[in-house]
Amino acid sequence: MYMKKQLCIVTIVLVTILTSCSKDDANAQPSAKAYFQLWNKCEALTTLQQYVEDVTNPQSPNFISVEDRIATFDMDGTFIGELYPTYFEYNLLEYRALDDPTYKDKAPEDVREAAQEIRDFVRNGKALPSHFDMKHAHAAAKAYAGMTIAEFDAYVKDYAKTPANGFTGMTYAESFYKPMLEVFDYLKDNGFTFYVVSGSDRFICRSLVQSIGIDPTKVIGMDVMLVSNKQGEEEGVNYTMGKDEYLIRTDSLLIKNLKTNKVRQISQEIGKIPVLSFGNSSGDQAMHNYCLSNSKYRTATFMLVADDSDRDHADLEEGAKREKKWRENGYTVISMKKDFKTIYGFNVQKVDFAFPEN
Repeated sequence: MYMKKQLCIVTIVLVTILTSCSKDDANAQPSAKAYFQLWNKCEALTTLQQYVEDVTNPQSPNFISVEDRIATFDMDGTFIGELYPTYFEYNLLEYRALDDPTYKDKAPEDVREAAQEIRDFVRNGKALPSHFDMKHAHAAAKAYAGMTIAEFDAYVKDYAKTPANGFTGMTYAESFYKPMLEVFDYLKDNGFTFYVVSGSDRFICRSLVQSIGIDPTKVIGMDVMLVSNKQGEEEGVNYTMGKDEYLIRTDSLLIKNLKTNKVRQISQEIGKIPVLSFGNSSGDQAMHNYCLSNSKYRTATFMLVADDSDRDHADLEEGAKREKKWRENGYTVISMKKDFKTIYGFNVQKVDFAFPEN
Protein backbone atom coordinates (compact mmCIF):
# COMPACT_ATOMS: atom_id res chain seq x y z
CA MET A 1 0.00 0.00 0.00
CA TYR A 2 2.87 2.40 0.87
CA MET A 3 4.51 1.81 -2.51
CA LYS A 4 1.24 2.48 -4.30
CA LYS A 5 0.85 5.81 -2.44
CA GLN A 6 4.40 6.83 -3.33
CA LEU A 7 3.86 5.93 -6.97
CA CYS A 8 0.65 7.93 -7.01
CA ILE A 9 2.40 11.00 -5.54
CA VAL A 10 5.24 10.78 -8.06
CA THR A 11 2.74 10.49 -10.90
CA ILE A 12 0.82 13.56 -9.73
CA VAL A 13 4.03 15.56 -9.41
CA LEU A 14 5.19 14.58 -12.90
CA VAL A 15 1.82 15.41 -14.40
CA THR A 16 1.87 18.78 -12.65
CA ILE A 17 5.38 19.53 -13.91
CA LEU A 18 4.62 18.47 -17.47
CA THR A 19 1.37 20.42 -17.47
CA SER A 20 3.16 23.49 -16.14
CA CYS A 21 5.88 23.18 -18.81
CA SER A 22 3.29 22.82 -21.53
CA LYS A 23 1.52 25.97 -20.36
CA ASP A 24 4.79 27.89 -20.18
CA ASP A 25 5.73 26.73 -23.69
CA ALA A 26 2.33 27.69 -25.03
CA ASN A 27 2.54 31.15 -23.52
CA ALA A 28 6.19 31.71 -24.34
CA GLN A 29 7.00 34.49 -26.77
CA PRO A 30 8.64 33.37 -30.03
CA SER A 31 12.35 34.06 -30.17
CA ALA A 32 13.38 37.24 -31.96
CA LYS A 33 14.13 36.82 -35.64
CA ALA A 34 17.84 36.53 -36.26
CA TYR A 35 18.88 39.14 -38.81
CA PHE A 36 22.20 39.65 -40.56
CA GLN A 37 23.58 36.14 -40.27
CA LEU A 38 25.79 36.81 -43.30
CA TRP A 39 27.35 40.02 -41.96
CA ASN A 40 30.41 40.54 -39.83
CA LYS A 41 30.19 42.99 -36.98
CA CYS A 42 31.00 46.32 -38.62
CA GLU A 43 30.45 50.06 -38.61
CA ALA A 44 27.96 49.95 -41.48
CA LEU A 45 25.72 47.35 -39.87
CA THR A 46 25.81 49.11 -36.50
CA THR A 47 24.92 52.40 -38.18
CA LEU A 48 21.99 50.83 -40.01
CA GLN A 49 20.59 49.05 -36.96
CA GLN A 50 20.95 52.06 -34.69
CA TYR A 51 19.27 54.22 -37.30
CA VAL A 52 16.32 51.85 -37.78
CA GLU A 53 15.87 51.33 -34.04
CA ASP A 54 15.83 55.08 -33.52
CA VAL A 55 13.40 56.10 -36.28
CA THR A 56 10.96 53.25 -35.56
CA ASN A 57 10.81 54.02 -31.82
CA PRO A 58 7.60 56.00 -31.09
CA GLN A 59 9.32 57.58 -28.07
CA SER A 60 12.21 58.92 -30.15
CA PRO A 61 12.22 62.52 -31.38
CA ASN A 62 13.40 61.04 -34.71
CA PHE A 63 10.39 58.73 -35.09
CA ILE A 64 9.25 58.28 -38.69
CA SER A 65 5.70 57.14 -39.40
CA VAL A 66 5.36 54.00 -41.50
CA GLU A 67 4.07 55.81 -44.57
CA ASP A 68 7.24 57.91 -44.72
CA ARG A 69 9.75 55.10 -44.20
CA ILE A 70 10.95 55.13 -47.80
CA ALA A 71 14.23 53.50 -48.84
CA THR A 72 15.77 53.52 -52.32
CA PHE A 73 18.25 50.98 -53.67
CA ASP A 74 20.37 51.08 -56.77
CA MET A 75 20.53 47.60 -58.33
CA ASP A 76 23.77 46.77 -60.22
CA GLY A 77 26.66 46.66 -57.78
CA THR A 78 24.41 47.41 -54.81
CA PHE A 79 22.54 44.17 -54.34
CA ILE A 80 23.23 42.26 -57.54
CA GLY A 81 26.53 41.57 -59.30
CA GLU A 82 28.00 43.90 -61.89
CA LEU A 83 31.46 42.42 -62.24
CA TYR A 84 30.85 39.51 -64.61
CA PRO A 85 32.61 41.25 -66.24
CA THR A 86 30.23 44.20 -66.65
CA TYR A 87 26.56 45.07 -66.14
CA PHE A 88 23.97 42.41 -66.88
CA GLU A 89 22.24 44.64 -69.42
CA TYR A 90 25.54 45.24 -71.24
CA ASN A 91 26.15 41.50 -71.41
CA LEU A 92 22.62 41.00 -72.66
CA LEU A 93 23.03 43.53 -75.48
CA GLU A 94 26.34 41.97 -76.49
CA TYR A 95 24.64 38.59 -76.76
CA ARG A 96 21.61 39.99 -78.55
CA ALA A 97 23.50 41.81 -81.29
CA LEU A 98 26.49 39.52 -81.80
CA ASP A 99 25.41 36.00 -80.82
CA ASP A 100 21.64 35.59 -80.85
CA PRO A 101 20.91 33.55 -84.02
CA THR A 102 17.38 34.98 -84.20
CA TYR A 103 18.58 38.59 -84.28
CA LYS A 104 22.29 39.13 -84.97
CA ASP A 105 21.89 39.24 -88.75
CA LYS A 106 19.10 41.83 -88.41
CA ALA A 107 20.81 44.09 -85.88
CA PRO A 108 21.20 47.71 -87.07
CA GLU A 109 24.77 48.92 -87.54
CA ASP A 110 24.76 51.21 -84.49
CA VAL A 111 23.44 48.40 -82.29
CA ARG A 112 26.20 46.07 -83.49
CA GLU A 113 28.76 48.82 -82.95
CA ALA A 114 27.70 49.35 -79.32
CA ALA A 115 27.69 45.60 -78.71
CA GLN A 116 31.17 45.24 -80.23
CA GLU A 117 32.48 48.02 -77.98
CA ILE A 118 31.18 46.09 -74.98
CA ARG A 119 32.88 42.94 -76.28
CA ASP A 120 36.16 44.77 -76.83
CA PHE A 121 35.93 46.15 -73.30
CA VAL A 122 35.27 42.88 -71.52
CA ARG A 123 37.57 40.68 -73.62
CA ASN A 124 40.44 43.01 -74.47
CA GLY A 125 40.24 45.72 -71.84
CA LYS A 126 39.65 48.45 -74.40
CA ALA A 127 38.06 51.44 -72.69
CA LEU A 128 34.46 52.22 -73.52
CA PRO A 129 33.84 55.53 -75.31
CA SER A 130 32.89 58.52 -73.16
CA HIS A 131 29.18 58.72 -72.33
CA PHE A 132 28.78 55.11 -73.40
CA ASP A 133 25.84 54.76 -71.03
CA MET A 134 23.74 56.87 -73.40
CA LYS A 135 25.05 55.10 -76.50
CA HIS A 136 24.13 51.79 -74.93
CA ALA A 137 20.68 53.06 -73.93
CA HIS A 138 19.80 54.09 -77.49
CA ALA A 139 21.20 50.85 -78.91
CA ALA A 140 19.28 48.76 -76.38
CA ALA A 141 16.06 50.59 -77.21
CA LYS A 142 16.51 49.54 -80.84
CA ALA A 143 17.66 45.99 -80.06
CA TYR A 144 14.43 44.98 -78.31
CA ALA A 145 11.97 47.11 -80.26
CA GLY A 146 8.85 45.24 -81.31
CA MET A 147 8.90 42.82 -78.38
CA THR A 148 5.85 42.57 -76.18
CA ILE A 149 6.31 43.02 -72.43
CA ALA A 150 5.89 39.27 -71.91
CA GLU A 151 8.33 38.41 -74.71
CA PHE A 152 10.99 40.71 -73.31
CA ASP A 153 10.49 39.37 -69.79
CA ALA A 154 10.93 35.81 -71.06
CA TYR A 155 14.00 36.85 -73.10
CA VAL A 156 15.69 38.40 -70.06
CA LYS A 157 14.90 35.46 -67.80
CA ASP A 158 16.11 32.97 -70.38
CA TYR A 159 19.49 34.69 -70.72
CA ALA A 160 19.69 35.04 -66.93
CA LYS A 161 19.64 31.23 -66.63
CA THR A 162 23.12 31.02 -68.13
CA PRO A 163 26.15 30.66 -65.81
CA ALA A 164 27.50 33.98 -64.59
CA ASN A 165 30.85 34.59 -66.27
CA GLY A 166 33.72 34.52 -63.81
CA PHE A 167 32.01 32.30 -61.23
CA THR A 168 31.14 28.69 -60.57
CA GLY A 169 27.91 27.60 -58.96
CA MET A 170 25.85 30.63 -59.96
CA THR A 171 23.71 31.86 -62.84
CA TYR A 172 23.09 35.53 -63.59
CA ALA A 173 19.61 35.11 -62.13
CA GLU A 174 21.13 33.97 -58.83
CA SER A 175 23.84 36.62 -58.54
CA PHE A 176 22.42 38.57 -55.62
CA TYR A 177 24.60 39.81 -52.79
CA LYS A 178 23.20 37.54 -50.10
CA PRO A 179 23.95 39.93 -47.18
CA MET A 180 22.01 42.70 -48.92
CA LEU A 181 18.95 40.47 -49.22
CA GLU A 182 19.01 40.39 -45.41
CA VAL A 183 18.77 44.19 -45.45
CA PHE A 184 15.56 43.96 -47.46
CA ASP A 185 14.09 41.53 -44.92
CA TYR A 186 15.12 43.73 -42.00
CA LEU A 187 13.67 46.90 -43.48
CA LYS A 188 10.45 45.19 -44.50
CA ASP A 189 9.93 43.84 -40.99
CA ASN A 190 10.48 47.34 -39.62
CA GLY A 191 7.81 48.95 -41.78
CA PHE A 192 9.96 50.34 -44.59
CA THR A 193 8.88 50.44 -48.21
CA PHE A 194 11.83 50.07 -50.58
CA TYR A 195 12.20 50.89 -54.25
CA VAL A 196 14.74 49.74 -56.80
CA VAL A 197 16.03 52.84 -58.60
CA SER A 198 18.40 51.68 -61.32
CA GLY A 199 20.11 52.93 -64.44
CA SER A 200 19.25 49.61 -66.09
CA ASP A 201 16.11 49.05 -68.15
CA ARG A 202 13.04 49.03 -65.91
CA PHE A 203 11.78 45.79 -67.41
CA ILE A 204 15.15 44.08 -67.03
CA CYS A 205 15.14 45.08 -63.36
CA ARG A 206 11.61 43.78 -62.90
CA SER A 207 12.55 40.45 -64.44
CA LEU A 208 15.61 40.03 -62.23
CA VAL A 209 14.11 41.07 -58.88
CA GLN A 210 10.88 39.15 -59.20
CA SER A 211 12.54 36.07 -57.70
CA ILE A 212 13.33 37.94 -54.47
CA GLY A 213 9.79 39.19 -54.05
CA ILE A 214 10.14 42.83 -55.09
CA ASP A 215 6.89 44.03 -56.59
CA PRO A 216 7.12 45.47 -60.14
CA THR A 217 5.42 48.66 -58.93
CA LYS A 218 8.47 49.28 -56.75
CA VAL A 219 10.95 49.31 -59.65
CA ILE A 220 12.18 52.46 -61.40
CA GLY A 221 14.69 52.36 -64.26
CA MET A 222 15.58 53.33 -67.81
CA ASP A 223 12.45 53.62 -69.95
CA VAL A 224 11.59 53.32 -73.62
CA MET A 225 8.34 54.33 -75.25
CA LEU A 226 5.59 51.70 -75.23
CA VAL A 227 2.79 51.69 -77.82
CA SER A 228 -0.13 49.50 -78.77
CA ASN A 229 0.68 46.91 -81.42
CA LYS A 230 -1.85 48.54 -83.78
CA GLN A 231 -1.10 52.15 -82.95
CA GLY A 232 1.33 52.86 -85.75
CA GLU A 233 2.70 56.40 -85.90
CA GLU A 234 -0.31 58.00 -84.25
CA GLU A 235 0.28 59.71 -80.91
CA GLY A 236 -1.12 57.93 -77.89
CA VAL A 237 -3.13 60.99 -76.92
CA ASN A 238 -5.06 60.61 -80.17
CA TYR A 239 -5.32 56.82 -80.23
CA THR A 240 -7.69 54.59 -78.27
CA MET A 241 -6.29 51.14 -77.61
CA GLY A 242 -8.66 48.24 -78.31
CA LYS A 243 -9.45 45.32 -76.03
CA ASP A 244 -7.63 42.87 -78.28
CA GLU A 245 -4.42 44.95 -78.46
CA TYR A 246 -1.25 44.74 -76.40
CA LEU A 247 1.79 46.87 -75.66
CA ILE A 248 5.12 46.57 -77.46
CA ARG A 249 8.50 48.20 -76.93
CA THR A 250 9.69 50.86 -79.37
CA ASP A 251 13.16 52.16 -80.23
CA SER A 252 12.40 55.54 -78.63
CA LEU A 253 14.38 56.14 -75.45
CA LEU A 254 12.50 58.14 -72.83
CA ILE A 255 15.05 58.41 -70.03
CA LYS A 256 18.37 56.98 -68.90
CA ASN A 257 17.89 56.78 -65.16
CA LEU A 258 21.23 57.98 -63.83
CA LYS A 259 22.41 60.74 -61.50
CA THR A 260 19.87 63.58 -61.25
CA ASN A 261 17.47 61.67 -63.46
CA LYS A 262 17.16 59.26 -60.54
CA VAL A 263 16.04 62.13 -58.33
CA ARG A 264 13.57 63.27 -60.95
CA GLN A 265 12.07 59.81 -61.23
CA ILE A 266 11.90 59.34 -57.45
CA SER A 267 10.03 62.62 -57.13
CA GLN A 268 7.64 61.82 -59.96
CA GLU A 269 6.94 58.19 -59.11
CA ILE A 270 7.24 58.03 -55.32
CA GLY A 271 6.25 61.57 -54.46
CA LYS A 272 8.27 61.61 -51.23
CA ILE A 273 11.92 62.20 -50.36
CA PRO A 274 13.49 58.93 -49.15
CA VAL A 275 14.96 58.63 -45.68
CA LEU A 276 17.33 55.77 -46.57
CA SER A 277 19.40 55.31 -49.71
CA PHE A 278 21.76 52.56 -50.87
CA GLY A 279 24.11 52.71 -53.87
CA ASN A 280 27.63 51.96 -55.06
CA SER A 281 28.71 54.48 -57.70
CA SER A 282 28.76 58.09 -58.85
CA GLY A 283 25.45 57.43 -60.60
CA ASP A 284 23.89 57.17 -57.13
CA GLN A 285 25.33 60.34 -55.57
CA ALA A 286 22.44 62.57 -56.60
CA MET A 287 19.97 60.05 -55.14
CA HIS A 288 21.92 60.00 -51.88
CA ASN A 289 22.14 63.78 -51.73
CA TYR A 290 18.40 64.02 -52.35
CA CYS A 291 17.85 61.70 -49.40
CA LEU A 292 20.17 63.78 -47.20
CA SER A 293 18.24 66.92 -48.19
CA ASN A 294 15.17 65.58 -46.36
CA SER A 295 14.82 68.22 -43.62
CA LYS A 296 11.78 66.59 -42.04
CA TYR A 297 13.39 63.33 -40.92
CA ARG A 298 16.67 61.81 -39.85
CA THR A 299 18.28 60.15 -42.89
CA ALA A 300 21.08 57.71 -43.70
CA THR A 301 22.95 56.80 -46.89
CA PHE A 302 25.14 53.79 -47.68
CA MET A 303 27.64 53.08 -50.44
CA LEU A 304 28.93 49.58 -51.18
CA VAL A 305 32.58 49.34 -52.19
CA ALA A 306 33.76 46.46 -54.39
CA ASP A 307 37.00 45.80 -52.54
CA ASP A 308 37.08 41.99 -52.48
CA SER A 309 39.32 40.52 -55.17
CA ASP A 310 39.18 37.01 -53.67
CA ARG A 311 35.42 36.49 -53.93
CA ASP A 312 34.64 38.99 -56.71
CA HIS A 313 36.42 40.61 -59.65
CA ALA A 314 37.19 43.86 -57.85
CA ASP A 315 39.60 46.62 -58.78
CA LEU A 316 41.23 47.29 -55.42
CA GLU A 317 42.79 50.61 -56.40
CA GLU A 318 39.46 51.92 -57.67
CA GLY A 319 37.73 50.57 -54.57
CA ALA A 320 40.09 52.49 -52.29
CA LYS A 321 39.47 55.71 -54.22
CA ARG A 322 35.73 55.26 -53.98
CA GLU A 323 35.79 54.50 -50.28
CA LYS A 324 37.71 57.71 -49.60
CA LYS A 325 35.33 59.72 -51.76
CA TRP A 326 32.17 58.27 -50.22
CA ARG A 327 33.38 58.92 -46.69
CA GLU A 328 34.22 62.51 -47.58
CA ASN A 329 30.70 62.92 -48.94
CA GLY A 330 29.18 61.78 -45.65
CA TYR A 331 27.95 58.37 -46.83
CA THR A 332 28.38 55.24 -44.69
CA VAL A 333 30.65 52.77 -46.48
CA ILE A 334 29.86 49.06 -46.76
CA SER A 335 33.03 47.07 -47.44
CA MET A 336 32.21 43.85 -49.27
CA LYS A 337 35.55 42.38 -48.16
CA LYS A 338 35.36 43.28 -44.47
CA ASP A 339 31.63 43.36 -43.81
CA PHE A 340 30.25 40.36 -45.74
CA LYS A 341 30.78 36.77 -44.57
CA THR A 342 29.88 35.74 -48.11
CA ILE A 343 28.93 37.68 -51.22
CA TYR A 344 27.06 35.34 -53.55
CA GLY A 345 26.84 32.32 -51.25
CA PHE A 346 29.40 29.96 -49.76
CA ASN A 347 29.17 27.53 -52.67
CA VAL A 348 29.98 30.17 -55.29
CA GLN A 349 33.61 30.53 -56.32
CA LYS A 350 35.35 33.23 -58.33
CA VAL A 351 37.20 31.94 -61.40
CA ASP A 352 38.85 33.55 -64.41
CA PHE A 353 36.57 34.98 -67.07
CA ALA A 354 36.01 32.66 -70.00
CA PHE A 355 35.14 33.75 -73.52
CA PRO A 356 34.28 31.69 -76.57
CA GLU A 357 36.09 32.34 -79.81
CA ASN A 358 34.93 35.49 -81.62
